[in-house]
Amino acid sequence: MPQQKDIVKIAIQMPGAYPQLIQLDQKKPLTAVIKEVCDKWSLSDPENHALQYADGVQSYITESGCSAEDLYKGIQSLDAGVRCESLKELASFSTDITFAQEFISRDGHSLLVKIVEDASEAPLIMTHTLTAFMELMDHGIVSWENLSSLFITKIASFVNMKVQDASIQQVSLAILESMVLSSNSLFNHVKLEITLERLISHLQVTNQQLQTKAMALLMALLQAGGEAERQELFEYLDKKHLRQYIYKNIIHSSTSAGDEMTHYLYVLQTLRLNLLEHRMRTPLDSYSQDQREMLHGLRQAAFEMESEGNLSSERRHSLCAKEFKKLGFSNNSNPGQDLSRCPPGLLALDTMAYFSSRYPDAYSRFVLENSSREDKHECPFARSSIQLTLILCEILRIGEPPSETRSDYHPIFFAQDRLLEELFCICIQLVNKTWKEMRATQEDFDKVMQVVREQITRTLSSKPTSLELFKNKVNALNYSEILKLRQTERLHQEETLAPPVVELKERLKPELLDLIRQQRLNRLCHGTLFRKISSRRRQDKLWYCRLSPNHKVLHFGDVEEDAETPSIEALQDKIPVADIKNVLTGRDCPHMKENKGKQTKEMLDLAFSIMYDVEEYSLNFIASSRTDFCLWTDGLSVLLGKEMSSDSMRSELDILLSMEIKLRLLDLENVPIPDMAPPIPKPPSNFNFCYDFSQAEQ
Repeated sequence: MPQQKDIVKIAIQMPGAYPQLIQLDQKKPLTAVIKEVCDKWSLSDPENHALQYADGVQSYITESGCSAEDLYKGIQSLDAGVRCESLKELASFSTDITFAQEFISRDGHSLLVKIVEDASEAPLIMTHTLTAFMELMDHGIVSWENLSSLFITKIASFVNMKVQDASIQQVSLAILESMVLSSNSLFNHVKLEITLERLISHLQVTNQQLQTKAMALLMALLQAGGEAERQELFEYLDKKHLRQYIYKNIIHSSTSAGDEMTHYLYVLQTLRLNLLEHRMRTPLDSYSQDQREMLHGLRQAAFEMESEGNLSSERRHSLCAKEFKKLGFSNNSNPGQDLSRCPPGLLALDTMAYFSSRYPDAYSRFVLENSSREDKHECPFARSSIQLTLILCEILRIGEPPSETRSDYHPIFFAQDRLLEELFCICIQLVNKTWKEMRATQEDFDKVMQVVREQITRTLSSKPTSLELFKNKVNALNYSEILKLRQTERLHQEETLAPPVVELKERLKPELLDLIRQQRLNRLCHGTLFRKISSRRRQDKLWYCRLSPNHKVLHFGDVEEDAETPSIEALQDKIPVADIKNVLTGRDCPHMKENKGKQTKEMLDLAFSIMYDVEEYSLNFIASSRTDFCLWTDGLSVLLGKEMSSDSMRSELDILLSMEIKLRLLDLENVPIPDMAPPIPKPPSNFNFCYDFSQAEQ
């Protein structure tokens, strides 16, 4: 007897007959089951009958069926109604590979090819024919290479015709796409047959499905060709204003683009940006006259040129080196070496040249403004430009082939012809703005560029649709806003941490704060060079301050410009730490009150004072950078037994906590951490157990 689990009850129906409810023994051969069903309905030749699912995808359960034969005959009927119905059913059934194999084995697909080549059927019949053909070909049973030139020409004509049924055009576009992607010979054939102008016109219609199929074929043509063919095709598309058509009729359409269309927009963006890959991976050639002229053009656009013809070779070389240094090149005697790194290679030179010619006033302002700053505080244009170009290449994924699944295109790409260059022009000015907001020095270069990367990434993620919108958003996202966002995200991340991890962080904090305190005191012991600010605002006098190794005395005194780090004995003045009563910052400092109205915001943010001897006397400081300000105010707070409160301390504590937590949890990767500690098991009823090693050795 068969086991109960192998028996299932199923309902079987057949047109024109009462349904059967049978007990199906899954251990029986399928042919035996079909024979039993046919016997109950008195049907002969059970080998030509099949079981087919009635719900969902109506696929066949057997390897052969009479439906293939019936439809093969039906599409050859002289009755147009029978042909139409047969082709409609064929289009539906052809999704099943078993049916497709049966139909193709009868050479049924050749009948469909003949119908297309004759092109005499009504639009509805032709639509069903093309749909059925496409479904059959999708199984890969028949090669696309076997198709005749006449067939390809007919399919292309359906796309090229101005007056044509939209359904026929949609399926024809899909067939041509498959041809193009199947082989290089078919790509060349389709490229000759298709009219690109008509293909672009299909993107201007309101029918989204037709738009999508037209875009799919266009992307197939772009991807299947070589680099030269792709470049040529893009040049033609530019002349026909493809970008403007997409921007107007797809991106700004009243209905949102579907998933398939957004993928093709991403592919188009990727292929177009990848035309820049060659420049990105090519270093500057010092023997190239054009490249040398571009490089010197940057210098000439930034500075008023005196007549170089009257200068000696040595004097001219010295002048060029000086100006290239002002431009921010690291190797000012041979600036081409700065552009030898790939990526970004020559692309960095292209973006700088574009900025200097497209926005000459902004370019000159950037260079001259930083030329007038101290060397330590100037934002180097060339170095920033090279790094910014690299950042933009990474964000825009230049050089990466299109993914088959991605659809994250940038609407702003379709708003202008030169996305990379225009983004660069906005973002290089953002670099200068952020540099000033962070009061950065040369040592902070990498930190500034990380913030700029974050500003750009966050702004692009909001999908701005125009350059103006991007510019407004990225400039509104200043350094303080970035810090706020980071803090909010950090707090949110902490909220989602498992309670044991949060508890571990709290336990680690005191130890790490002690580490930061020690570092601050060590920095004070090493000492720092400060500038004296007189009422005439001269900054030529320097003085040095450092803490004694026993942390009990502050030593300070005047030093020369190029003097080495002075020893404690060389510093004549001192203040016992025990006499320090308070530390003031900003406007509260005595030297800021004395010069009220003359100090800049930068000076206010870097000023601090030590009050000592019942606050009758003060030692006044103006730090050279925000980093020094934070180190000294934190260190003095530690000496006075107060809590450190600087932004630098909070940032360092977060970094140390994050690193320590990651190290502690390395062994628990992919192991879920419970919210509560597991319960301690109950103690045993007695503790009369032990292991006697002496007996074990015997």
